[in-house]
Amino acid sequence: MRYPTIMKYWSKSAALHILWLTCVIAGSVAHAGDDYEQERLAMVEEIEADVRLTRLSLDREVLDPRVLQAMASVPRHVLVPERVRAAAYENRPLSIGHGQTISQPYIVAIMTDLLDTTADSRVLEVGTGSGYQAAVLAGIVAQVYTMEIIEPLGLQARDNLEQLGYDNITVQIGDGYYGWEQQAPFDAIVVTAAASHIPPPLIKQLKPGGRMLIPVGSRFMVQQLVVVEKDREGKVVTRQILPVRFVPLTGSH
Repeated sequence: MRYPTIMKYWSKSAALHILWLTCVIAGSVAHAGDDYEQERLAMVEEIEADVRLTRLSLDREVLDPRVLQAMASVPRHVLVPERVRAAAYENRPLSIGHGQTISQPYIVAIMTDLLDTTADSRVLEVGTGSGYQAAVLAGIVAQVYTMEIIEPLGLQARDNLEQLGYDNITVQIGDGYYGWEQQAPFDAIVVTAAASHIPPPLIKQLKPGGRMLIPVGSRFMVQQLVVVEKDREGKVVTRQILPVRFVPLTGSH
């Protein structure tokens, strides 16, 4: 049943697929030419197929070509521990130590896409982890501010991102539940750990007209990926997208 569903919608996404692939071939991919380039392209094709299969939940059949190009560009193998590097481009989460994981590439892609950012956006990420989500965002927005509560992870991510040349990512060690008031407000916020509720400080730091993506739920219950939108008058509305599984948000709260 999978293949007829994919083929039915392939014609609608073929132009988009060609667009990002052309960018890759043309040399616009920042880290092209390494030994993992073909694995990244295969990973993006798998993400595209998963998006088509979940199109009703996502309310879209294809992703923004900027997101696909970023996914095809970021060297995920550099941002995971060496012990799992061989699986870096498999479409599944991977352990990065300290009880944390790097999210499945499909999840990273749809969360990035659902933020609806522009090239001028300033984005806050709560939960730096390995730095992969921040790197993907950095390819499509003006500035990424990312917070990690586990110091060794945050410091490692900062070093790796600096070595890769990302100059529009700022990493801070701290409790992301409370956001980053000194840099607020943000055009978009993405939370990469599950919270039992939507943190009020993050809602406050989201610009009117902004959007937040956050998994809501506990470790032992079904979590839902939630879109939080603040309209121009400051009214907040939420919408559940699909069930997910994230490690819990930690901190003094």
